[in-house]
Amino acid sequence: MTTKESAIRSIQELPENATWDDIQERINFVAGVRKGLRELDEGKGIPHERIREEFREWLSS
Repeated sequence: MTTKESAIRSIQELPENATWDDIQERINFVAGVRKGLRELDEGKGIPHERIREEFREWLSS
């Protein structure tokens, strides 16, 4: 599916009374998720254990 097709499908899933802000929010969300998935595929993710350590530090402060 092309980016354009994905955007159109995403917009079509919104309710009929969706506002321009709703549309923009949906497009930004989908773009962010796709970017994150692409970064994970490129090995740019943060290891799960590192996140757990950071949470422990934050919660103990």
